[in-house]
Amino acid sequence: MKLYNPLEKENLGKSVAISLIKQKASPLAEISRFPGAGVYAIYYVGNFKPYAPVAAWNNSNEELNLPIYIGKAVPTGGRKGNVDSEVSAKGASLFNRLDEHRKSIEQAGNLDSKDFWCRFLVVDDIWIPLGESLLIQHYRPLWNSLIDGFGNHDPGSGRHRGARPNWDTLHPGRHWADRCAPSKLTELQIREQVADFWNTYQGPDSEV
Repeated sequence: MKLYNPLEKENLGKSVAISLIKQKASPLAEISRFPGAGVYAIYYVGNFKPYAPVAAWNNSNEELNLPIYIGKAVPTGGRKGNVDSEVSAKGASLFNRLDEHRKSIEQAGNLDSKDFWCRFLVVDDIWIPLGESLLIQHYRPLWNSLIDGFGNHDPGSGRHRGARPNWDTLHPGRHWADRCAPSKLTELQIREQVADFWNTYQGPDSEV
């Protein structure tokens, strides 16, 4: 039997994941600004037909069991390894990231931000990637594992030659995505892939 080491990276990641899941859920459209960076989970409870299985897992705001998306927000300078802990504590990168997602959803013509809930956890910078990675591996959320592009930003002027993300083909409305080249898959093909995903999805791999 392997000796349990609470300081192993996997166990530290589990600690972050479990703490996030225990957080009280909040309506995505109603969260107020708060400081800090960390990890988050977004849940869907609406009636968009391809996501019916997601809504079934999340049958009430008291029982949000299956995220549709898992993400992280690192502090300013975090991607370059240049994090000032004082600035990190005062910044609002986690709130800003969730607010970006709210705006993306509100721009989509077939989604309603009122149908989305979220859990978020402010985390010490070094543990953020560990927590996100373990949560994605555990839940395999639809918008992380199959429908790419929800977390994408506008690539900027003159950089729209790339293909439109599948998320924007299924949920058109973001203005910058409309300027991209067509996706490699049609909306019908993406819907078919989503149906195939649910035919084989049996829930999270195991307890976190």
